[in-house]
Amino acid sequence: MEIDWGKLTHAYGPADDIPGLLSAMASEDAAVREEASHELFSALCHQGGIHDASAAAVPRLARLALDGPGHRRELLWLIAAIADGAGSPAERAAARRAVAEALPPLLHLAHDTDPETRDAMVLLIASLGHPYALPLLPLLRARLAEEPDPRVREHVVTALGLLEAGDGGWRHGLLTDPEPRIRLAAAEDLLRTAELPLPGELVDVCARAHAADPHDRESGHWPDPYRPFTDRLLEDDPEAAVRALTRGVPLAHDITERWRDREADVLPWVLAEPVTAAWELYRLARLACALPRESRGRVRERALPHLDSADPQVRAAALTVLARAGAAEAVPEVVRLVEEAPGLDGTARAVTAVAEEFGAAALPVARAVAGRPAAVSPRLAGVLARYPEAAAEAVPELAALLPAHAGTYAEVHVLGGLVAAAGGAGAEALRAAATGGAGSSVSMAAALAYHRVTGDPEPALALLGREPADADPEWVDHAGELGPAAAPLLPLVERRLAERRTAGGRGRAALALWRITGRTEDTVEPLARWLVGRDSWSGLGLPPALPALTAIGLLPRFAVAPLREVAESERRVRSDLFVEGGPHPDYVLRSAVRELLCSATVPG
Repeated sequence: MEIDWGKLTHAYGPADDIPGLLSAMASEDAAVREEASHELFSALCHQGGIHDASAAAVPRLARLALDGPGHRRELLWLIAAIADGAGSPAERAAARRAVAEALPPLLHLAHDTDPETRDAMVLLIASLGHPYALPLLPLLRARLAEEPDPRVREHVVTALGLLEAGDGGWRHGLLTDPEPRIRLAAAEDLLRTAELPLPGELVDVCARAHAADPHDRESGHWPDPYRPFTDRLLEDDPEAAVRALTRGVPLAHDITERWRDREADVLPWVLAEPVTAAWELYRLARLACALPRESRGRVRERALPHLDSADPQVRAAALTVLARAGAAEAVPEVVRLVEEAPGLDGTARAVTAVAEEFGAAALPVARAVAGRPAAVSPRLAGVLARYPEAAAEAVPELAALLPAHAGTYAEVHVLGGLVAAAGGAGAEALRAAATGGAGSSVSMAAALAYHRVTGDPEPALALLGREPADADPEWVDHAGELGPAAAPLLPLVERRLAERRTAGGRGRAALALWRITGRTEDTVEPLARWLVGRDSWSGLGLPPALPALTAIGLLPRFAVAPLREVAESERRVRSDLFVEGGPHPDYVLRSAVRELLCSATVPG
């Protein structure tokens, strides 16, 4: 039956280009096939998702895999991906049915002379899953007995483990196989279904086999319920993960990213790792933040050799490590870094580190920044807000920089943070930025900073005006930042609290209302529901409701249990996507939650 491809869809829209791509896969030109293969995979199984065109393409893909001029492995991979693709129930059912119907003529390829073809067939059978693959278990068992290639045999073990019912007892006999890959595949599958705590002997088999033949576990290669042994350890049993680490599996940073308070446990293995790039040093700096003081000297010694690096980014990262390790030489070295490379992003990180770790003792660094305001990055200028005495000396230069850096806000932040010390020059620059049409975002930031410096809310009130028709959530945030001066906007803020239905919408309005009026009778409950909502722990920085409730000193009873879970969890609640050498954001969150729980009164 002829397929009307124009009525079908793939990841990018109508599927009328699929026939041309399938024809290209029949080309004798390998380069043409290579390009078509990538485009087919992207269209028919984009990031694991399938569409109605995916099932329709399977018969032709299977014929090309069987009789085409090349790229057999890639075609079998694509068919396997379609069989295990994510989609609607109808799309998934159609895809599996199409693959099952196309499979019989391909089965002899499981015994092909090419190990890559045999390997692709093993994956295809495993991806087809229940019930279609069950009649093929004898084929897989025969391959296990006959297969000479260790990698293919390893994958046969994994495929059988995913498809066979029972306790997997036959895998125990493979735990002493001469090939490390076979031992690992057998132990990995047994570990996947083992009860907690994970058996130490299985962990040891995995660790020794992996150390004997290190290679990445193919988590994206296999269908559910496959789990690489490293994932099982890291997700479910940190003690087992540390055990594997001590036996040679490189999991140190993965352990500290998934679990709290493990930095001291993994430190010897972190220090033994090679360090050649700036990002590796930033990981070390983050680790140092969580170590007891007596352990930080070893981190300092690890970072010192990198101060001589010819790469200024590496040198800046090494200084960040030294600062986080509490090394006194970090302060003068960072002063020199500011003088030599003020514009580096790494310089800003090093300056931030010494400011946070050394406080007032880092004043020379702040003075170095203040002495070069035209050369430093806007982000670096923001550090000056910590040191008003240094920033005040640079007010004229900071004020002059404000128009040049529209959209970055660092100078706005510094001048606003100086309050009265910003003086007339700072106030005038902020007013000009607020009223000069530099753009709504920078104008609003400057108007709020102008209010902090002068106490005059008029430019901010003029910008806020009426509530925007598009219900911009930042509007209510800005109103709240004005505090009591936003009293003229109070009816609009109260309307938001009454009308919003989501926890975030009501929480933002409640935060603004509390900041403006100080009321707690109608703000604490929506603030607490916002705080314990499902999205509270995934953003950057602290959830805004957290410091607000801490300042209020009240906490509804319904919020206590979920907050205790955050405070007491051994597993991290927040991940760190941007490792910049500072404390892990999960620890910052935990400390703030603990402070709230310790200080707040729970009514009733």
